[in-house]
Amino acid sequence: MAKPDNRADNEVHLQEHINHTLSKLHAAEDYLDEHADEIKADEKQAIEAKNDRRKESIDYFIAEKKDEARD
Repeated sequence: MAKPDNRADNEVHLQEHINHTLSKLHAAEDYLDEHADEIKADEKQAIEAKNDRRKESIDYFIAEKKDEARD
């Protein structure tokens, strides 16, 4: 039998996702700041692309959190 849909802590989980993703984003930015001249252009581009996706994810998590707050 399936568990009932418990959405009571969705906002908390979404905030955890936001915090984790922000942490990874900042760590990658710090890495680029410190080592940009030491890494290959394709590696730098890959990190920047991943950070772009992280920013999109953060926007999505924030929107979802707002939706959960309204419910």
